[in-house]
Parts: sequence; structure tokens; C-alpha cells
Amino acid sequence: MWHSRARWVLGVAVLILLAPAAGQAREYPSELGTVQVTTLLTGLEHPWSLAFLPDRQSLLLTERPGRLRLATLEGELSEPIVGVPKVFARGQGGLLDVALSPDFARDRWVYLAYAERRDGPNAGTAVGRGRLSADNRRLDDFEVIFRQQPKLSTGVHFGSRLVFDRSGHLFITLGENNQRPTAQALDKLQGKVVRLRRDGRVPSDNPFVGQPGARPEVWSYGHRNPQGAALNPWTGQLWIHEHGPRGGDEINIPRAGRNYGWPIATHGIDYTFLPIPEARGKVVPGTEPPHYVWAKSPAISGMAFYDAERFAPWQHSLFIGALAGRALIRLSLSGDEVVHEERLLESLAARIRDVRQGPDGYLYLLTDSDNGRLLRLGLQPK
Repeated sequence: MWHSRARWVLGVAVLILLAPAAGQAREYPSELGTVQVTTLLTGLEHPWSLAFLPDRQSLLLTERPGRLRLATLEGELSEPIVGVPKVFARGQGGLLDVALSPDFARDRWVYLAYAERRDGPNAGTAVGRGRLSADNRRLDDFEVIFRQQPKLSTGVHFGSRLVFDRSGHLFITLGENNQRPTAQALDKLQGKVVRLRRDGRVPSDNPFVGQPGARPEVWSYGHRNPQGAALNPWTGQLWIHEHGPRGGDEINIPRAGRNYGWPIATHGIDYTFLPIPEARGKVVPGTEPPHYVWAKSPAISGMAFYDAERFAPWQHSLFIGALAGRALIRLSLSGDEVVHEERLLESLAARIRDVRQGPDGYLYLLTDSDNGRLLRLGLQPK
């Protein structure tokens, strides 16, 4: 027992020694040149998401156990912000995505997606908002604007990305809580993308408004566990990606009222190496095929389009984090078509949880671990 514990402590110590310290920059090869990676923060506990404030010098970031913090691009980190709701911090659950109101400079609303448990043993995704105080230390007047119903998760598949479109509507991605058939059930909010007004009301032009047996919040369905979402800056369309089972991670462009197949259509198999019981094939009539699919799952999380001028070779790229793949995936786009894929930072060997384009044109990543990091990426072109 003692020898096993000693080996574990030694292994952790080695990993800490090998991890780059805050402020330290390293270089990694790329098809387009050299990627320069600077560690801005270390010691984050399973960070999940970040959102830049209008001052262009600071950001909010979430840690899955339930902490919201303010960080600066100089590497400063605040104490946890007061007023964050209690979260269900078990398995994949906890404090997840963070997004700012489209009118944040005026209204100060901060939106949080998180796992919550109420009136029973199981949990589901909830979304709420609070006003960030002028000193950035508190969330005031926090209110829940959405709850996933019914609550079915024992700790997995919460989804939970938040995206505002150009009209100010809020999209929320929702996992199916590992209850596969619910993704096809329109009377349940598992395995869905939902669309709401900023205060949680349902838009009158949602596709299932007034349809008996369907939740009016639903925008699209047949999703498994979407942990990446972003608005395409050139078209204004929502893009998402979602975890497949063993194989079949996919990108989709969810359209109103469409069925994206899970679990009746999938390119993956079960973790037992057996077929998914409900699956009828990779392509099933009445469902939408994936926009892009990986035969071997990288376990994708986070998504960012690159349209900044700072690093011209990256323009018209889509960046996606890989958890199991321990890499940053760069997809080259021609219009909506994915024409090339490149894996970056594989020798960093880090689980990439989130990726965002910063207001300065750099990319910012969060790595998922007990000692998670905030990284800044630039490119030295060839």
C-alpha cells in the first residue's frame, strides 16, 4: 500500500515539474508555422469555460466544482465571485458554461449553465443569470431562467454550451443524460438544442410551439452530448459538435425542427464494442447526417471560429478541443465545407476543454485537470 502511494505521489510530482509555469512560453510545430503557447494561469480545478469582458483585458472563467473567477491577461486570478448557485458537482456535472449578455456593457448580465439536483437523486442542466457587480466581486439578483426536465442524469451528459445569436436569442445545448431514447422524445428536454429569449421566455417562432406532446423550447433534437457551440461569424448560423459513443463524434449545423439522429442514426458503437441497441444505421431517413464526423472519437469540447486579422493563416479555421485526443483540432473551411484537418499541440498532452478567440486575436485554451491551465496561443507563420 505504502509503495503504491509513494509511486502515485512521485508521478504527480513529475507531472507538476514538467508542466510549464505561468508566464512561460513554448513552441509547437504546425503546418502553417510555429504555434507559440504561453501559460497565463495554473492551478485551476477542472476549468470548463471562459468569456471575455468588454475591457479586453480580463475574462470570467468557470471551475467545475462551482467557482466563477475573474482573471486578467497578466495572469491575475480573483477569489471566487459571490452569488454563484449551488451546483451538482459529480462526474461530468458542476459549473459549466459562462456567457455574457449581448448588452453586457449596459445590463451586466452574466449567464451560467450548470448541473443541478432538485427534489430527487438525479440532476439536469440549468441556466441562470446574475448581474456582475461594478467591482466584479458578486453576482447580484441571480435568477434561474431554464431547467432541463425531467431530471435524469446520475452525473453524465449535461451538454451545456450557451450561444447568443445575432437577434439576441439564447441557444442552450443539452445532453441526453445517457438516457438514449430521450433524445428522440419531443416531450423531454434531453438530447436537444433549445432556443429562448434572454429572460427565458419561449420565442413564438420556435418550431414546436403549439404542437401537442412537444416542448416549445426545442429548436432541434436527436443530439447525444453537445459540448461545443459557436456562432459562425460569416453566416450567423449556430454550429455545434457532440460526443459520439465509441466513434462518431460529429459537427452539426442545427436547423429549426430537424432531427439529428441519435440514437437511431450514429457512426459509433457502444463502449462494449456492440452496436447501439436503437441504431438503424449511419444514415436513417428522416434524420440529418452529420456535417462532419470522426470515425475515431477525439472526445471534443469547446469550439471557436477564427476571423481575426492578427494571424492571417488561421482565418477561416474552426478550432476544437480534444479531451481523449489531447490536442487542439484545426479545421480549414471553404464556406461551410471542412476541407482539411490538422492536429496541434499533441506533444503538450493536455485535455483541451475550451477554446476561444480573444479580442486581441490570440486563441485562449483551458486544459481540464486538477491543475488546469489558461493558455494563450499565437502563430509565427512560415
